[in-house]
Amino acid sequence: MNHDEAKQRIELLRKEIRRHDRLYYVQADQEISDRAYDEFLAELKYLETEHPDLLTTDSPTQRVRETPLAGFTPVKHEKPMLSLDNTYSYDDVRAFDKRIHDALKDRADLGEVCYTIEPKVDGLSLKVKYVDGVLQQAATRGDGEVGDDVTANVRTIRSVPLRLAKEPTEIEARGEVYMSVKTWEKQNEIREAAGEAKLANPRNAAAGSLRQLDPKVTATRGLDAVFYYLMQGDDSFGPTVQDHFNSHSETLEFLKQMGLPVVPYWKATGIDAAIAKIEELLKMETSLPYQIDGAVLKVDSFAQRQVIGFNANAPKWAFAYKYSHEQAETKCKAITIQVGRTGTLTPVAELEPVQVAGVIVSRATLHNEDEVKRKDIRVGDTVVVERAGCVIPAIMSVIMEKRPAGTVPFDMMLHTGGKCPDCGGPISKDPEFVDWNCDSINCPARLKRSIRHFCCRQAMDIDGLGDQLVEQLVENNLVKDIADLFTITKEQVATLEHMADKSAENTITAIGIAKSRELWRLLHGLGILHVGESMSRKLATHFHSLDRLRVATIDELYKVEDVGPSIATSIVSFFGNSSNLEVIERLRQGGVHMEDSVPVENAPPKAGPFSDKAVCVTGKLTVGSRSQVQDLLRALGARVVDSVSKKTDYLIAGEDAGSKLEKAKKLGVSVLSEAQFEELAKS
Repeated sequence: MNHDEAKQRIELLRKEIRRHDRLYYVQADQEISDRAYDEFLAELKYLETEHPDLLTTDSPTQRVRETPLAGFTPVKHEKPMLSLDNTYSYDDVRAFDKRIHDALKDRADLGEVCYTIEPKVDGLSLKVKYVDGVLQQAATRGDGEVGDDVTANVRTIRSVPLRLAKEPTEIEARGEVYMSVKTWEKQNEIREAAGEAKLANPRNAAAGSLRQLDPKVTATRGLDAVFYYLMQGDDSFGPTVQDHFNSHSETLEFLKQMGLPVVPYWKATGIDAAIAKIEELLKMETSLPYQIDGAVLKVDSFAQRQVIGFNANAPKWAFAYKYSHEQAETKCKAITIQVGRTGTLTPVAELEPVQVAGVIVSRATLHNEDEVKRKDIRVGDTVVVERAGCVIPAIMSVIMEKRPAGTVPFDMMLHTGGKCPDCGGPISKDPEFVDWNCDSINCPARLKRSIRHFCCRQAMDIDGLGDQLVEQLVENNLVKDIADLFTITKEQVATLEHMADKSAENTITAIGIAKSRELWRLLHGLGILHVGESMSRKLATHFHSLDRLRVATIDELYKVEDVGPSIATSIVSFFGNSSNLEVIERLRQGGVHMEDSVPVENAPPKAGPFSDKAVCVTGKLTVGSRSQVQDLLRALGARVVDSVSKKTDYLIAGEDAGSKLEKAKKLGVSVLSEAQFEELAKS
């Protein structure tokens, strides 16, 4: 087969594989056997291997990347991923309907209110962004404002197309990643046979699988996704989705045409008809491919939605009805504290064992101190327990009339004596957040996570220190905190599994190189609460040395761009912890640089075409990775920005620049090719 024939065959195979994917995942249909599908895929992979110049990133063979991620990159959502108000009562659903009609009472011209009714999928919230029809980014919900970039892992989910059936300029869809009960059970059979711990429940299994640093592991977990929302915002259809579509149901049909699997939905006019549809949906629970914990009611009309508007944290035009499963009474014998991988303290209710929905339940998470206080759960109480989503045990309420005398309200500080139950270090709580945290970076409960973060590409960038090696270093007691990394020897590393002399030598060399990293990388690697990569850069630019930052007051910290009360308090708290100062001193003794090599105040003033210019970088680059180009721009005095606006001075555009290039042209932003960038950088 010559090159032209191979090209034609490859294009045909890709088209057929994508068509069969849409049939299977969107239309629940199947024309060919699994074996025939696999043969198509194998032939495509062979032809791409023989003709590597014909390989593209959106090919069905390119779902799994070969190398693990160093860590997840934060993604700020252009529009927040909001939660929904919810209830367990149909009276509240009717009250929601009344609020809708009250809001629209003066807008008879908009017609009757029609609702869509959809299953409330019990999965992990996800957004996917397509540019020129190709999957560009996938991110988790996170806190609603900032999530994690999980693009590499989402690419392994076969129900998420790498290329859309049609190619609008840019769309963003939101939905849920889930693991079906059938897949969950199969995964647990495999894990049990291998002597591994079982996955607790489908939702947690989906969340854990999506957050694997190695996409090859995610690919083995059988995840799926379903979508329910086309983001309203700046996209190829104009200023808003409403300019192109009249209703939510139209957008769902559009997403389906694009090849994305969408939730089933029903339409109903009048609240009685809507509630009847909710009841029908809840009876379908066991026939759906995913777990649900209720139904979502949405106003279908975009014109009506615009009038109804939003609350601070949720749309006013949508409401979730959550249904209750089998419940049982038992006693709360004690409240224990678990320390998570990031140092978060979580209260857990220890219960008298009770059978709920065929399973013996003896523990239930209480989430955080605020949740315990809201429900007023006390040791000794008789409580109502439910297996939320048929799986996760939860305390729904306290039976007050059965409360014994002498019980006391839960208080985290009193309960723990102000100390972490794992390491005995101090604990603290930011007044703006609900969680208590252990302040010690060498807390055993958070050690592995802390080390992985310290070594990741966005922090100290220590090549070769991946999950498996960190696991072994900790379990063999070679590393008890991040400072120990700089005292281990080649001989110690060489004794570990899968570590030959050469790989051990490479590891020690990489650690040695990391000693001279920039100050912002060290700051980011320390894992100070609320201090991410961007803030670490700003702090390093302002203070120039770790010692100056360590003694900074709240007022001095406020002088740094974007530092507010939460960040300032967190920094002061971190450096006020003696355990943290001890680790920092040992890092210093290990040879880790604690200041910028050339403090900004002593450096010659920057001059050049990029000095104090806002520069955005996009597309595939040949002069270096995007992060390398961004670092060079910063060294040239530029302000690197993530998006294009009227305030952007330059856009450096590589191949497949996509929507940012189009936007730059529309706004009149100067666009530089890589060659032009290199020429200017030399001047």
